Amino acid sequence: MKQLALFILLFFLFFFVQAQNPEPLFIGDKAPNFLALDQFEHRFSLKDRLENGPVIVVFYRGQWCPHCNRHMSHIQDSLQMILDAGASVIAITPEKGAKIEKTMEKSGATFSIIYDENHRIMDKYHVTFKLGGWKRFIYGSAGININKASGNKDNALPVPATYIIAQYGIIFSSHFNEDYTERMSVKEMLEVLSKME
Repeated sequence: MKQLALFILLFFLFFFVQAQNPEPLFIGDKAPNFLALDQFEHRFSLKDRLENGPVIVVFYRGQWCPHCNRHMSHIQDSLQMILDAGASVIAITPEKGAKIEKTMEKSGATFSIIYDENHRIMDKYHVTFKLGGWKRFIYGSAGININKASGNKDNALPVPATYIIAQYGIIFSSHFNEDYTERMSVKEMLEVLSKME
């Protein structure tokens, strides 16, 4: 009987217990710098890009996520307005290059997208969380293999957060919601950028 109780407890822990919730960076915090290559093999340095104006940093989960593809598509549709406001966009994902290409196909995105190897950037921005056993089971049943797409072994995904970083390197505005269906709209981005002029 004790063995059965232990088995049930272990089953519960594996399938239902989630990792601790990530905590966001806040408005006024210094934005961590990062250096990486985008999907075009172009070097991206946040510090260097900020010399040209504000930067919108968008974290997305992957090409398998329809909410992410829709958000990326909305950004692309209004990209010229964002650029005209003096800002640039960088999207960050735990997915590798072939999956980024699928995101580009599905969303039409032409702005820079970075594969965040070993979720180093995600960790710096406090958006990383580990997919729990039950959700892994559900995602796996739908044919979604988080680890295969990322090359990692820890089922890490980002909260789909958006940070708008001012030229002086401080977070001016942010959207951080663990409900992956909620995103910062392009309208909100443009409103923030208008206040930064």
